[in-house]
Amino acid sequence: MNDFQQLKDALHQSLSSQNFVKLTLSKPIRKSDGLPNVYVRLIKIKDEEKFQFTYRYTTNDKVKNYTVSEAIAELETLLLENFRAATLFTLENDLLVFVSKKKKVSYKKNAPSFQNKLPDSHDKPKDRIASGNYLQHLGITDKNGKVIHKMADKYRQINKYLEIIEGLLKSTKLPQKINIVDMGSGKGYLTFALYDYLVNQKKYNATVTGIELREGLVNYCNDIAAKSAFKNLSFVAQPIQDYDNNKIDILIALHACDTATDDAIYKGLSAKASLIICAPCCHKQIRQQVKGKEQESPLLKYGIFKERQFEMVTDTIRALILEKYNYNTKVFEFISNEHTRKNVMLVGTKSSKKVDVSKVSNKIEGIKEAYQIENHYLETLL
Repeated sequence: MNDFQQLKDALHQSLSSQNFVKLTLSKPIRKSDGLPNVYVRLIKIKDEEKFQFTYRYTTNDKVKNYTVSEAIAELETLLLENFRAATLFTLENDLLVFVSKKKKVSYKKNAPSFQNKLPDSHDKPKDRIASGNYLQHLGITDKNGKVIHKMADKYRQINKYLEIIEGLLKSTKLPQKINIVDMGSGKGYLTFALYDYLVNQKKYNATVTGIELREGLVNYCNDIAAKSAFKNLSFVAQPIQDYDNNKIDILIALHACDTATDDAIYKGLSAKASLIICAPCCHKQIRQQVKGKEQESPLLKYGIFKERQFEMVTDTIRALILEKYNYNTKVFEFISNEHTRKNVMLVGTKSSKKVDVSKVSNKIEGIKEAYQIENHYLETLL
């Protein structure tokens, strides 16, 4: 019997007594869901009380607001389908909820963990992860550490990137000494932020190398690395294809143009990197192959839809190829569309699970057949 009545009663009681603090869901049934926790707090929106659910995925957070009845229904669903444990924190006591594999519900009461309630403001200020003098050298902050107005979007992007990295590292098995290669590092905004976050803030033993074709940018970045005293950060001027170091633990390729993304993924796969992080840019290779071919799908009648569809096709095949080579793959939004349409991030985490290679290969061939694609550039590299 699925008996959540005690939890429902305790939740209603905490609301009427005004001693609700928060509720946490833990012990996920399937780690593959990438959802280790859900956090519930009480907020006020236009003087109306709502429960705010923060779904803490390994790569990002999703937030939804519910009425009391909606929140109770959502809690019951999550405890039956996604989690084995919950804790309701009130000022009176902590109520622990356990759900067995056979869906039997049991409870335990503990002394209260909190003496005060959480703020009920909807607009909770976010912590800034990015800080340090490198931001001033890069022209993102002024000499007082204040973000320069025209660089505010770039600063937000850096913080979002570091949030994603933080989540990914929790679910990735890495060696004690980590070798990171950022291919197509450009002006190095995200490369510097990553180094500072990993080495100076989190105290990882990490070496970061930026690969960039333009020698002027490489000299510029190496100069800033020296000014910032980032000893294990360096930049090299060479094509991605020529980089021959097989010792790559984390491979990063953000907005590497067209097939440069595939060259980078290939290097990561060859090195059996633990983590491959890409934000693909333009997708010309597939589009050029299908140019002039009549497509059956009405979705491909209009040019703008055709372009977007082939971006999705290109990145889907990339994700499937990563799966084929024993990577758990995720595709998600990197930054919001208001800043750029090139906002997709593709992540592959090395897995030890056996993969059905023929099944994945059939999926790839099915996509190619449906869209009359002869080959994907990454396939030709492999």
